[in-house]
Amino acid sequence: MSINRMRTRRDLLTNAGMGFGALAASSLLPAAAVSPLAPKPAPLPANAKAVIYLFMHGGVSHVDTWDPKPELARLSGQTLPGEFVKGLKTSRIDFTKALVRGSPWKFQKHGQSGIEVSDLFPHMSKHVDEMVLIRSCHGDAFDHAPAMYLRSTGSQFPGKPSLGSWLLYGLGSENENLPAFVVMSDGAMKSGPQGYGAGYLPAVYQGTVFRAGRQPILDLAAPPGVSDQTQRATLDFIRAMDKSHLDARPGDSELEARIASYELAFRMQATAPEAVDIENESAATKRLYGIGEKATDDFGRKCLLARRLVERGVRFIQLYSGTHLGDDWDNAHNDLGGSHTKMAAKSDLPISGLLQDLKARGMLASTLVVWGSEFGRTPLAEGKNGRDHHPYAFSMWMAGAGIKGGRVYGSSDEFGLRPAVNPVDSHDANATILRLMGLDHAKLTYFYQGRDQRLTDVHGEREFTKFLLNG
Repeated sequence: MSINRMRTRRDLLTNAGMGFGALAASSLLPAAAVSPLAPKPAPLPANAKAVIYLFMHGGVSHVDTWDPKPELARLSGQTLPGEFVKGLKTSRIDFTKALVRGSPWKFQKHGQSGIEVSDLFPHMSKHVDEMVLIRSCHGDAFDHAPAMYLRSTGSQFPGKPSLGSWLLYGLGSENENLPAFVVMSDGAMKSGPQGYGAGYLPAVYQGTVFRAGRQPILDLAAPPGVSDQTQRATLDFIRAMDKSHLDARPGDSELEARIASYELAFRMQATAPEAVDIENESAATKRLYGIGEKATDDFGRKCLLARRLVERGVRFIQLYSGTHLGDDWDNAHNDLGGSHTKMAAKSDLPISGLLQDLKARGMLASTLVVWGSEFGRTPLAEGKNGRDHHPYAFSMWMAGAGIKGGRVYGSSDEFGLRPAVNPVDSHDANATILRLMGLDHAKLTYFYQGRDQRLTDVHGEREFTKFLLNG
């Protein structure tokens, strides 16, 4: 069943409950009497109720993490024949002249499946039997922001709705007292808010940012001396004034959303403090996530908070590792060893803890965990110690949601230059995530600019859900 946009404001309000629109990136998501976030049944059988998307910001080298390439080690320091690198280019290296660079890390077999994983991930590697590794991802965006847009929205250009927004549009929220789509990052990102925005969808569906540190949401408590009754009366007065303003500007969905956001903020004052407070978690749970350790404390808190939010009905959580201010996986340009060692040390244990905790609580079966990046790094060297951006082949993995783990989907060629078997682009991956949540990517549409738009546009036909679920 197609989910289409109604053409008029009257239709929005009476037929689809879609009258709430844009919401500023820093605002809280709204709920209202007739809410666009009301839960909707999945049109198809769903394996997952929620998604935790772990996005490694900056570009992780696939040939140093999830995709072992013995040929790189054998030919390290040599150039490749021209036929192997024909058509490949980056802004910083010449593939016909750059030297092959073998990985400085060893790959070892793990789990009953014997899947090889780099020593960079000693903790995540323990969970390979829960994962399906996808070694044949590819794209065509060289720069970070366009590549991040492509992975999240299906387009290299900003302004399109993100995966999380499409999920909320199709399924709504299971908790009216918390944001349904939460974004946690280490700071400013190369994509900016467009990476988790709602685009042309009503922006009630965009991500709500939770800050780093011990207070993810600021100003939840009412000012000293202000009672609930006083605050309620103030909100009612503001709502009446805004409603009068809105009546003179019918169809202003941004104003509608801002009005509704006050209501959610009021309800969150009672529910959110408990949801984001991890101090009552056991000492063992905190250790599991690396909380209290310098390298892992911040990302560990985010991963633990992600679990707590899923427990409380939050639908989609986008968790970024790295910031564009020089502390991300992209420092591999000049210092592959230093950058990847540092970023792996920050994220490996917390992600392992998240998987272990979800499984122990019986939540992994209904939670889809996705690990990915905007692209990989070149198998050839950039300078003496680096690797450049490489969108032509890279890796990601999925776990939970009924996925039969301990397997590999697709492969890159012997040098990690291009996909060799079962290529997977952003549309294929997003279509698969939607399907695991019970949504058909071809039927989840929104009428905009004269046609029914969708996350996968005219692509996504190579989604691989059947492989994931059938061991």
